Amino acid sequence: MKHYFACILLAICLRAAEKPAKQQSTCAPVSSTSNLFIVTIDGLRWQEVFSGADSILISREKFTPDTSTMKSLYWAASGNERRRRLMPFFWNVLAAKGQLYGNRLFKNKVNSTNLYSISYAGYSEMFAGHADISIASNSKRSNPNFNVLEYLNQKNGYAGKVVAFTSWDVFPFILNRKRSNLKINSGYENMGEIDGQESLVNMVANAVSNKTETRHDELTFITAKEYMNKFKPAIVYIAFGETDEAAHVGRYDLYLEKAAQLDRMLAELWHWVQSTPGYANNTTLLVTTDHGRGKGAKWTDHGIFVNGSSQTWLGVIGPRIKALGEIKEEGQVYEKQIAQTIASLAGEYFTSEQNVAAAIPLR
Repeated sequence: MKHYFACILLAICLRAAEKPAKQQSTCAPVSSTSNLFIVTIDGLRWQEVFSGADSILISREKFTPDTSTMKSLYWAASGNERRRRLMPFFWNVLAAKGQLYGNRLFKNKVNSTNLYSISYAGYSEMFAGHADISIASNSKRSNPNFNVLEYLNQKNGYAGKVVAFTSWDVFPFILNRKRSNLKINSGYENMGEIDGQESLVNMVANAVSNKTETRHDELTFITAKEYMNKFKPAIVYIAFGETDEAAHVGRYDLYLEKAAQLDRMLAELWHWVQSTPGYANNTTLLVTTDHGRGKGAKWTDHGIFVNGSSQTWLGVIGPRIKALGEIKEEGQVYEKQIAQTIASLAGEYFTSEQNVAAAIPLR
């Protein structure tokens, strides 16, 4: 027990020692849209988002067995070209028409504030609006913290129109499905009320032989699309997880492939939004991650003693969001601010028994 608290104290000291960057400039909150899509990409580092493939990791056969093919796909001399090769939607659309935060090369920082830099703690902070020191593992226990999605689901304009589709099967506990009554499809669960074309999705999911706690992201996305086409929800949360899975097994090639695949899914999602009546020009998309990762050989890991684990990023695009692109001015925002930002983008103000951090001052 003493060793445990010593570890916590050391972590607090390490976090406190970091030089704080100045706050992002404050300004009036952006006006809301009727629909909001929130997408998280588990454990995707800011380094790949803003600079593309890492020169060392893509060249080491330990992490990238087929370096030749991966370099043909994702390598270029400049970071700007590498990031466009890896994530063209991010840089051709989101950066062109929205805002991207977290490029630490410009001292523009996004950080989690929970001590542990693990997924459950990160998602809880993200949706509850504060960090909870008691959430120290990824165990499947119901989250005691009230979250912004269940708050919005209680509002007249959004009641019954808030849904979540998640690859990782811990989300029903993170979002406390029993208490919140949110519509959540997670892991390899079937969607009970769907039929016709959607039932084929269930059949494919059931046929997967090697099921883990993280469903294939493409199945998560297809299930979400079929539900959206049929029921037209107003607030949709989609949580992808295979980037983190690939990193934990030390496969940088698969990590890059999953990142590229998710970028294509985001492009397809945004095209669907912009070409669907009721969503076109009336929807905001927010994309972020739950935690960062280490550097060099430590890229596979994250956690309380892995430097870089609290470093995240955030992107947002929508008809009320100014097209500022990559934010290159010094500033600091935090993961705990995302909950109130979600509420603000939906035209609401999130309150709970805990102190909820202020919204990110988007422009």
